[in-house]
Amino acid sequence: MHYDTGKHCIFYHRYHVVWSTKYRFKVLRGDVQTRIREIIRRVCRENGVDIISGVVSADHVHMFVSIPPKLSISDFMRKVKGRSSFLIQREFPVLKKRYWGQRFWGRGYFSTTNGAITEDVVLQYLEKHTADPTGASR
Repeated sequence: MHYDTGKHCIFYHRYHVVWSTKYRFKVLRGDVQTRIREIIRRVCRENGVDIISGVVSADHVHMFVSIPPKLSISDFMRKVKGRSSFLIQREFPVLKKRYWGQRFWGRGYFSTTNGAITEDVVLQYLEKHTADPTGASR
């Protein structure tokens, strides 16, 4: 396991995120797919997000990323989806006919965290430390 460092912290924040095009239209092919990949990489670089792994499929994007604690997952996703939607529709006018409402990506996204320990280990740890043998409250 490799920990990342910030100015005042050491962290290990890994997120698996998935989002899809509106109506699951399979438009992420060829030049559009290449451009989406470039835009996502640029947004990640600008925000200090490390891409561990990622795939741009025909109708959705999967990414496994390390996000610094100063950036919330919702802010990161807003930046990625917003910037990519704006730029891709401006650079590929043919998509404007299909996405007439100026919404390239579908609603929301899926995200889950990944850590080195399971929820059970955390619960056992907390249970062990709440039972203080001296009777003092924490």
